[in-house]
Amino acid sequence: MRFQIITIFPDIFSSYFGESILKRAQEKKVIEFKIHNLRDWTSDNHKTVDDAPYGGGAGMLMKIEPLYKALKDINKKSAKIKTAKRKVILLSASGKKWNQKMAQKYSKFEEIVFVCGRYEGVDARIKKFIDEEISIGEYVLTGGELPTMVMIDSITRLLPGVLGNKMSTIEESHSEEGLAEYPQYTRPEIFIADGKKYPTPKILLSGDHKKIAEWRKKQQKEIK
Repeated sequence: MRFQIITIFPDIFSSYFGESILKRAQEKKVIEFKIHNLRDWTSDNHKTVDDAPYGGGAGMLMKIEPLYKALKDINKKSAKIKTAKRKVILLSASGKKWNQKMAQKYSKFEEIVFVCGRYEGVDARIKKFIDEEISIGEYVLTGGELPTMVMIDSITRLLPGVLGNKMSTIEESHSEEGLAEYPQYTRPEIFIADGKKYPTPKILLSGDHKKIAEWRKKQQKEIK
């Protein structure tokens, strides 16, 4: 899968994408990143990407012209990918809320283009050139870069060959809609802190896989 990212802060991504699962996924050629600096599509000497909103108001808005030019060039280079296999999205506080079900849906695409907003938002005409607006929660962030990393992380771990154990994506939180993962324990069997003992539930030490599965099912909590 290929992730294309339009941003005015391209260096933000290098650290996170260069570690752990995302790094290994790139080394395995499962995913590919192409990060684009929006300022490359500006036409003035100052490489301006924002301007004051019509009608007044606080803050600045990202201009439509450079975004349109960037998307046009990226779409042209991706012309061989079928429309049904790619998505162009805008990270927006007013977008559809991201969840595990959407991550599973998006993991089936071949390419996803992320438009990272900044300032007070993006000229509303951008909606004519994207497929979907997405938010990762009911709060406001400085820009779309962090939500982009969150989405890419949640999508990548669902791709075949990324995680070492296939069961990892089946048994974790949100794999079953509305339920959190059951509590888990590892060594030591009994943890002692400030003179108090915190033992591992005996059922997990029993070796009875059927009873363990039943216990885990009961321990799953409904996510409100």
